[in-house]
Amino acid sequence: MEQRPQVVVVTGMSGAGKSTSAKTLEDLGYSVIDNLPPALIPDLIRHKQVPERQEFLGLVLDLRDGNTIDDIRVPIYNLRGQGASVVVMFLDADDQVLVRRYEENRRPHPMGRDTIAECVEAERELTGELRAWADVVVDTTDYSVHDLRRRLEAEFQTASWQRDMRVSVRSFGFKNGSPRDADLVFDVRFLPNPHWNEELRPLRGTDQPVRDFVLGNEDAERFLTDATAMLAFLLPRYEAEGKSFLSIGIGCTGGRHRSVAIAEELARRIEQPDIAVSVHHRDKDK
Repeated sequence: MEQRPQVVVVTGMSGAGKSTSAKTLEDLGYSVIDNLPPALIPDLIRHKQVPERQEFLGLVLDLRDGNTIDDIRVPIYNLRGQGASVVVMFLDADDQVLVRRYEENRRPHPMGRDTIAECVEAERELTGELRAWADVVVDTTDYSVHDLRRRLEAEFQTASWQRDMRVSVRSFGFKNGSPRDADLVFDVRFLPNPHWNEELRPLRGTDQPVRDFVLGNEDAERFLTDATAMLAFLLPRYEAEGKSFLSIGIGCTGGRHRSVAIAEELARRIEQPDIAVSVHHRDKDK
């Protein structure tokens, strides 16, 4: 039986992590092609539609070489119409962070303007519509290389492609800033804080005593029941509208106790045979 490739399209701002993403996908077993002219995507897919060939593809695409958004959009729409699973991931970061990364690396910016700041401004204007169209936006402003790698490993393991929907649940601390790329954010600071318990303070939300403390609260159970029901309602409707990836943020004050325990339990409750759920704790060890 003819197989259809599973494709991750990596695009976004220069300096936001496309090279790291490409290397990570390769390590996960994807066949990655960088700077492929979008017009060649159909020929590449036809080449890959052979059962013994690699079925997981990573394509790094951008608009810097005169391509328009429709040059990328049309072949991807066609791929989906042929039955391929495609996720378009746009990598982004704050302008000041992008400028600093280029200054630290002392590399020329591909936009070739007089200053790096002008290059970033020009590229952001060029890619604005592409960012809005992408399935998932990953903001790497506060990410190290290792943070980005862990995020991609959690969300693009090839086994997860057996599911129709992919959900990322991430805990975080509001004092360290809200995640910029979350589709939904829940604030669980209404729950009693283990930080004020001397025995629990050194522990994390993944440790059983903290889990018992957080999840044993009546309000925590009510929140989890209602949130699970809401997501059971939302996920099939998102999927019906063509969305295949959902990012959920769970926040508490520091991101070490309450949000971690709630994120773990919510992920457990919403995972289904057709829904792949990954969990990442941004601030657990801070």
